[in-house]
Amino acid sequence: EGFWKEDESGWIMFYEGVSSEDGKHRILAAESDDLESWRKIGLVLDVGESGESWDAKGVGSPHVIRLDDGFFRMYYTGESESGETAIGVAKTLDLSSWVREQAELSFAFE
Repeated sequence: EGFWKEDESGWIMFYEGVSSEDGKHRILAAESDDLESWRKIGLVLDVGESGESWDAKGVGSPHVIRLDDGFFRMYYTGESESGETAIGVAKTLDLSSWVREQAELSFAFE
């Protein structure tokens, strides 16, 4: 899944987990000092807030990078209630409070 080493303070792993309550996939995190023993941090990116959300059925397959603007970006797969999938992006400065980025697309036709 996605790993991140922040200076010498240790490692953070982002991974996909499945809820035993509703069966939906979510993105979680754990931290380690030695890559052998891990402490669960918990949920970092939940499913979309409404049934109409494009990722309301599940989120997973996290990949994290830091860009030149200083933000970390998490690219992830989302699934709608109808089963359609797409790639989403969330950003953070602290690796714990992730906010979805929504793209505004417009198409020009001749």
